[in-house]
Amino acid sequence: MKIKEVKDSFQNVSDYNDPLFLEFENDPRKGVQNIITNTKKRISKLEIEKEKFRNRFNFETELWNQGLKYVAGIDEVGRGPLAGPVVAAAVILPKTFNLVDVNDSKQLTDKKRRELFAKIKQQAIAYNFSVISNEVIDEVNIYEATKISMKDAVSGLKVQPQHLLIDAMEINTEIPQTKLIKGDAKSNSIAAASILAKVTRDNLMIDYNNEYPEYDFINNDGYGTAKHLLALKKFGVTPIHRKTFAPVKNLIEK
Repeated sequence: MKIKEVKDSFQNVSDYNDPLFLEFENDPRKGVQNIITNTKKRISKLEIEKEKFRNRFNFETELWNQGLKYVAGIDEVGRGPLAGPVVAAAVILPKTFNLVDVNDSKQLTDKKRRELFAKIKQQAIAYNFSVISNEVIDEVNIYEATKISMKDAVSGLKVQPQHLLIDAMEINTEIPQTKLIKGDAKSNSIAAASILAKVTRDNLMIDYNNEYPEYDFINNDGYGTAKHLLALKKFGVTPIHRKTFAPVKNLIEK
């Protein structure tokens, strides 16, 4: 077998006990031995990631072991920007959920988030989004708007959750809940919700960018970057800006 064919054969090997290792362990070609070494390194790295993934199910597993089948993770995105909505997502994952790459959305590339976005929805027992506009944010403040978005995301789930795992917040509901600081790094359910919320809001900001291209929303997501602030001074405040947030508020009051 040519070295390229050997390499292709090892591409999908994910177990140290795979018979391919035994077949080629005594192959004298340096290229083949490099393939074996690199494959073992890849498997080792994958095993570490799998272990981290299992650990991120500790909170869910404890609840599942109590007989609670439907545990929802809740997270939001968009608390800090000067423009656009705050978006929350709630998701109930099955015990068989196996997307090892799911993690805090901030740790993932846009491409990876979008790949996982579709896969999470495929595997989830239930999921839901809630989009709270900048008008509501200005009316009730961002903290209250975030709680509203989270509660609405939970309320719209097609399956009633028996427990909530929430990233750094508590919401007004009779459903038992656990508040986890940096929960998107501790719980797969919260991490999955963070990915759903992030991609949903990113898509909205892309639409807004098409409507208001001067503000560079496609790159800044509504945050106060230098280009965004310059556009605010030059072109003024748009209908999607949060008028209670400085420096937007300061421009209005001038």
